[in-house]
This record gives sequence, structure tokens and C-alpha cells, in this order.
Amino acid sequence: MVSGKTMDVCIAQLTAYKDNIEDWSNVVIAYEPVWAIGTGKVATPEIAQETHAHLRTWLAENVGREVGSAVRIIYGGSVNGRNCAELARQPDIDGFLVGGASLKPEFVDIINSNKAA
Repeated sequence: MVSGKTMDVCIAQLTAYKDNIEDWSNVVIAYEPVWAIGTGKVATPEIAQETHAHLRTWLAENVGREVGSAVRIIYGGSVNGRNCAELARQPDIDGFLVGGASLKPEFVDIINSNKAA
């Protein structure tokens, strides 16, 4: 379950940009839980999906239905070769922002995880 604080922070960040973006087709939103930054910890696929779904709903309600459907929302919390396939299967996760794993051979597995989804 996503905490109210998570969504409060995400919505505050999106609200700060909402009125300044003219072309949402050029926007990609990257979400990473604060507690995952630099820790090697990853949100469960269910928590990541729930957060992405909330972000997509907020966009649909506050910017427009088309934007909510079309904007790419990627996950960036310690994605690696072991967890990428399950994360890629989530309907509202459109890709990954990969950090340290991009320097390892398993990066190929992350790149190809969308084929398995």
C-alpha cells in the first residue's frame, strides 16, 4: 500500500510543473522511492505499480485523459536483472531509469525485460 506521504510528495512535484508544460508528449516521469535511493532496495512490484497508477490517475484528472494515458512513467528504484521482469509486467510501469546495474552484464536482461512482459 502506498503511503499518503508518497503521493503528497509526488503530487507536489507534478503540480509545480503542470502549468509550465506545453507539450506533454515530450515528458517522461521517473519515480523512485526516496528510501530506495542509493540503498539497493526496490519497491515490490505491487507498490511500484500502485504508485504509478496513482500518478497516471492524477495526470488524467489534472492535466487530461490523453496525457494520463500517454505519458511514460518509468521506475528507478534499484532495478536489476533479478527484479526487472516482474516490474516490467506491471501495466503502469513504462520502463526503467537504471543506475549502477547499467554498468553490469545484467543490463542486457533489463533492456530485454519488456519483451518478456
